[in-house]
Amino acid sequence: MTTAFFTDERCFWHGGGNYAFTLPVGGLVQPMPAGLPENPETKRRLKNLVEVTGLSHDLQVQTADAASDADLLRVHPASYLSAFKAMSDAGGGELGLRTPFGKGGYEIAALSAGLATAALCAVLRGEVRNAYALSRPPGHHCTADFPNGFCLLNNIAVAIRAAQAEGLVRRVAVVDWDVHHGNGTEAIFWDDPSVLTISLHQERNYPLDTGGVEARGGPNAPGTNLNLPLPPGCGHAVYLHAVERVVLPALTRFKPDAIIVACGFDAAAVDPLGRMLCTAETFRLMTRQLMQAARDLCGGKLILVHEGGYSEVYVPFCGHAVLEELSGSGITAPDPLAATLAKRQPDARFDAFANAWIEDAARALGL
Repeated sequence: MTTAFFTDERCFWHGGGNYAFTLPVGGLVQPMPAGLPENPETKRRLKNLVEVTGLSHDLQVQTADAASDADLLRVHPASYLSAFKAMSDAGGGELGLRTPFGKGGYEIAALSAGLATAALCAVLRGEVRNAYALSRPPGHHCTADFPNGFCLLNNIAVAIRAAQAEGLVRRVAVVDWDVHHGNGTEAIFWDDPSVLTISLHQERNYPLDTGGVEARGGPNAPGTNLNLPLPPGCGHAVYLHAVERVVLPALTRFKPDAIIVACGFDAAAVDPLGRMLCTAETFRLMTRQLMQAARDLCGGKLILVHEGGYSEVYVPFCGHAVLEELSGSGITAPDPLAATLAKRQPDARFDAFANAWIEDAARALGL
């Protein structure tokens, strides 16, 4: 049994060049060569690092078909998909908030969702032990009919609905450790008792008005949506404590048939869109925690789907650490910032404050 790594060069060809960082170009806002922080290099350089170190030889590297119309329609209404496809065919544009795309953007987004779907289904069918989908564009901010935050289709939601439709899985837990709230995934599964959504995120980063601990799910699914908003400045120790204190008990209580991680690396210390202090080792050890939970609860069925992370230099090392842990490979890519970031972790007083914050949230969530 191996670890599958789903990727496709075509996903790196998605473009959103009519922004300068997160501001629309125009007036006094000068264009930038890279456009959005969500650019192909953060993901392509992860794939390149995996190949250069040789870790790719310990993975089952493969691509997948794009998500089918039937797959997409289980999550997104036909009116939205039609408008997206028409604009894509006409040369591109923008339908939501900070989600520009070029010609062919619809097909690339469907391929990104297809990578996530194939990863989930491969694990559920027992073809591989676990899997990582290097999906781009990301998905966790996209609601059923409103793309936002660089996300055009909700990749994880499409994957879950496809697997459920095939009868491969019933109860799924989604753990989102992206630094931003997974508002799209929350909205799609808000009233569905078969899907548990857990989001660890920097409080009031993006979106500004979602992600509070009081948001617990709809009338038919109370308690199946858990938010853990964290104060800016949390680092390695606090994140591991948050998983131990909130995520693992919630998973044990829910008893999922599979666990999916919305795997953003923007809680890393050098990310331009977050204010957290995680390291590559943080992501490695969170992966280890969830691998153990998956073994205990659902036969090891764990799938990670790439979301955010905007440091071209550091994301590859965070992703490599996760893939090392997933695969059990002895091939490593030593973190070039490990010594520096170890010196810049929060002090004991801040950790105590943040852990008390987590305890308060855990009690509010009934954990």
